[in-house]
Amino acid sequence: MEKYKVSVIVPVYNTKKYLAQCVDTLVHQTYENLEILLVDDGSTDGSGEMCDGFARGDKRIRAVHKENGGLVSAWKRGVRESSGEYLCFVDSDDWTDLCMIADMAKHLSGVSGEIIAGNYVIEREDGSSQYVWQALPAGEYDRAAIEREVIPNLLGREHRYVTVSRCMKLISRELIAENMKYSDEKVVMGEDMTVMLPGLIDCKRLVATDGAHYHYRYVTESMVHKYDRNLYDNIRLLREIFFRVVSDKFTGDELLERHRQVEQEYIFFLLLALKNEARGNPEGYRKNIFSICKSPEIQRLVRETQVQVEDKANKLLYLTLRHPGEITVRLLRLAMIVYYRRQRA
Repeated sequence: MEKYKVSVIVPVYNTKKYLAQCVDTLVHQTYENLEILLVDDGSTDGSGEMCDGFARGDKRIRAVHKENGGLVSAWKRGVRESSGEYLCFVDSDDWTDLCMIADMAKHLSGVSGEIIAGNYVIEREDGSSQYVWQALPAGEYDRAAIEREVIPNLLGREHRYVTVSRCMKLISRELIAENMKYSDEKVVMGEDMTVMLPGLIDCKRLVATDGAHYHYRYVTESMVHKYDRNLYDNIRLLREIFFRVVSDKFTGDELLERHRQVEQEYIFFLLLALKNEARGNPEGYRKNIFSICKSPEIQRLVRETQVQVEDKANKLLYLTLRHPGEITVRLLRLAMIVYYRRQRA
């Protein structure tokens, strides 16, 4: 039996269509010292009953049932119910290669506060796949290297340097248990950052692997067409949480620098808010975009905070954020319509 126990936490909500594939790849992991917690978040499609059936068939599986409270509340419950030295999160509509945990576990040292981070594969409905590699070079990073190469690159970049998903990782349980206080259950977009940002800041040893064994299911219907009327409020809450994290973790000049990076991160999230309005709110997009862009707070922010934008779509979004007018807003709406029609074709 392998030395370290790994608790695999699977939040489940109405994923009956995909759940069997997910669980099958976990029970057949080549790494055997596992407990698998299926946390049913009040499913109404029979997923909860499926969890009970899986638990009856494998003593390593435990089904946990709770009232619906959202993804954050589900994985938090899983953490509280778990007993492993290391935590591994898998979303119930995704799946893994059978070697995923073993491939990461071979890098474990047993020291407190370590993270083993893998890469992932985007699986689209048309059968195509896209491998996604984090920009951080594969290798082992001690605390000094984390402070030098990882922490300065966690926030304020257009593209992630280090993957901040809680999935495709083995994480010392104390890094999650001590930092999940920052994870607000009202956050439904960017929620992983609320625990992984402080977790990576506190990390004492990080291993970035060259494996890509986690398969992320890209569902077009939910990713492209769904309009989130609460996204802007969600983003504002994220900003507050990020400020609280860096204020708790840093002091002096470094705190000032992290505050600046939080504002840069906020700008990139604001671009998502504009995209959300332009693509999914045909009746009220103009009013909402103007409301966001012309607020005194946002106008001050874009004047005082510089960000580097390279992506073509983001350049148009950033132009709209800086110079909101009839032409830029209508051009943005047209660009979003054309882009997503091509995505659907």
